[in-house]
Amino acid sequence: MKLKSMMKRLVNLLAAFILSVNCISAQNLTRWVNPFIGTGAVQSSLSGNNYPGATVPFGMVQLSPDTREAPDWAQASGYDYNDSIIYGFSHTRLSGTGASDFIDILLFPTISDKRKSTFTHQHEQARPGYYQVLLKDEKIQAELTASVHVGVHRYTCSDGDQLKLWLDLDHSANKGSWNRRIIQSQLRMVSPTVVEGYRIITGWAKLRKIYFHLEFSQPILSNQLYDGNRMYENTPVINGTELRGLFCFDKKWNKELICKVALSPVSIENARLNMATEVPGWDFEYIARAAETSWEKELKKIIIQGTDLQKKIFYTALYHTMVQPNTMSDVNGEYMASDYVTRSVAKGEVHYSTFSLWDTFRAAHPLYTLIHTHRIPDFVKSMMRQYDYYGYLPVWQLWGQDNYCMIGNHSIPVIVDAVLKGVAGVDEEKAYEAVFNSSIVSHPNSPFEVWEKYGYMPENIQTQSVSITLEQAFDDWCVAQLAKRLGKEKDYNHFMKRSAFYRNLFNSKTGFFQPKNDKGEWIEPFDPYKYGANGGYPFTEGNAWQYFWYVPQNIPDLISLTGGNKAFVAKLDTFFTVSYQSGALNDNASGFVGQYAHGNEPSHHVAYLYACAGEPWKTQKYVAYIMNELYNDSSSGYAGNDDCGEMSAWYVFGALGFYPVNPVSGEYVIGTPMLEEAVIQLPGRKTFTVKAPRKEDNEVYICSMKLNGEKYTKNYITHQNIMKGGILEFVMTASPGK
Repeated sequence: MKLKSMMKRLVNLLAAFILSVNCISAQNLTRWVNPFIGTGAVQSSLSGNNYPGATVPFGMVQLSPDTREAPDWAQASGYDYNDSIIYGFSHTRLSGTGASDFIDILLFPTISDKRKSTFTHQHEQARPGYYQVLLKDEKIQAELTASVHVGVHRYTCSDGDQLKLWLDLDHSANKGSWNRRIIQSQLRMVSPTVVEGYRIITGWAKLRKIYFHLEFSQPILSNQLYDGNRMYENTPVINGTELRGLFCFDKKWNKELICKVALSPVSIENARLNMATEVPGWDFEYIARAAETSWEKELKKIIIQGTDLQKKIFYTALYHTMVQPNTMSDVNGEYMASDYVTRSVAKGEVHYSTFSLWDTFRAAHPLYTLIHTHRIPDFVKSMMRQYDYYGYLPVWQLWGQDNYCMIGNHSIPVIVDAVLKGVAGVDEEKAYEAVFNSSIVSHPNSPFEVWEKYGYMPENIQTQSVSITLEQAFDDWCVAQLAKRLGKEKDYNHFMKRSAFYRNLFNSKTGFFQPKNDKGEWIEPFDPYKYGANGGYPFTEGNAWQYFWYVPQNIPDLISLTGGNKAFVAKLDTFFTVSYQSGALNDNASGFVGQYAHGNEPSHHVAYLYACAGEPWKTQKYVAYIMNELYNDSSSGYAGNDDCGEMSAWYVFGALGFYPVNPVSGEYVIGTPMLEEAVIQLPGRKTFTVKAPRKEDNEVYICSMKLNGEKYTKNYITHQNIMKGGILEFVMTASPGK
């Protein structure tokens, strides 16, 4: 009888397992992704600065409409949902950033020779890997899809119309920003169906080289090539700095035109090879299905159960975390190194760029370590290649070049985290060499001789001094942890000493971190509510209130400086409730809960600090509020710039129920799980499941927890716990569990 019962139980378990596998395989998760989330503000809010166009996970090509003739800060990705005009479809852009760049190689189909058209959202749609819009003035349907290196366009017009196509190499982000200008470009007619060329442009990223190979499904009947206002008719090649071409196709061909555009940062030959390898044929539907399949594979790394609204927000957020970093090596492994020399990665490796590290080291990169473990060695090696050829690790890198627009050197926590979490394929000694030297070799915003001399950054020597002091102290703590792992005791002690430099700017009289000059004097007047931007003030894109909490490497010491748990919680209470403003806000300050500004990264970990001070129910309260009130499924779905997926990664972690307050500690502070169930797919076919069933939406407080069936009372869960696989179960309630 006992054996029969056991067999029955095994059969039921097997059936449940098969059903579970079938459910996972049958999921169509791309249907929950809405690429229009975060593409346009409403009522003076920030929107996210995302775009709706076609790309594949971590691809080089991001093919999307440009709704501005010269996209700038407020439309950094080139698209604004509130606009009504499309100027064409360009192949590269940044996702969610606060500044614009890329916007390369624009195509625009036309009947009338115009270079723009109105459009409406009623005739526009997008899904992962696909975008469609009706160009109203031209009566042309435009469809876009992509592979890693190739953008594919399909344009459909009415019978009898003569379709023409503009190819614009002058179109770019605003040339009034970052001293942006085109240094040289070329258009070359290779055959009746092939056009090739390049442009070299400088801007936020310096001296970018973009080579392209373009194939048409129909032969070109005639062309007009322009350099500025000078027109050349049916010429085979043109060079200049304001190039565009108008290509005319014969009416006798069918009404559909397909254009394939392959990119390379290295050469036209590589662009040809990229196309021949990835998109040799002309089946648009097949290419679009392949793009969608690539997204489905990545989205399945976390399977959730929740409301439809939760699924839309969650899977769109997960999607946005995988738009970048971007592949920067060609299919043959060649890439343009930071010293402008063509080099190659080893077979099977990929070189990446677009590292918005001031943002993404906080949550996006910890998320990659969790669910994209196999990509981490390539991310790390890509960063270390800049060290090899440039002398120090990336600060904010795009198209292989650093722009230094932010502070700290947050490649360091990303690399150290990969080593400490045991990611295979990362050379520990090489990693240590890179993080060590990047912490002693001075570079923009990081004068380490000043750091060592004063034990802080004096504002009269280094502006943004308080923010840099706090963030650099954390980076130094990360270096110390890697030194400790490798048995480098002298280095460990040195960097641990530097990791406490934040104490040198703590003013016990005011209870804030404040700026000093090089004489050790407090700089007055001091206003903790006053904002700084990116220079000329001690705080970066925030104020003293928002930066007070940035000591993730030693939260117990921060609590002690504040006067203990009770005083610390009281200060948090004030932070989340006082809405006083002093002067103008920084442009990145938005999504307010008191002084907390969810629209920018310095605040992102703060709600979780209640749990570190013994009042986790307040963490649960505010995390739930932020997820419910500051995210939605509209064009204004984010409370601030998505910043290459960081705002999205915050939501993914928040919904799962834990967050990397110190992203290198290997611990995630528990918040409040918002989903009925989430299953994280881990390496080795393991899974980690979070269960939090609730009867009412207001059940945001944790009553009790179990880890693998055993009572669990810690306020954090370790990375090791998760990677082993298992089940974390929550019992939720509507009342704070004090």
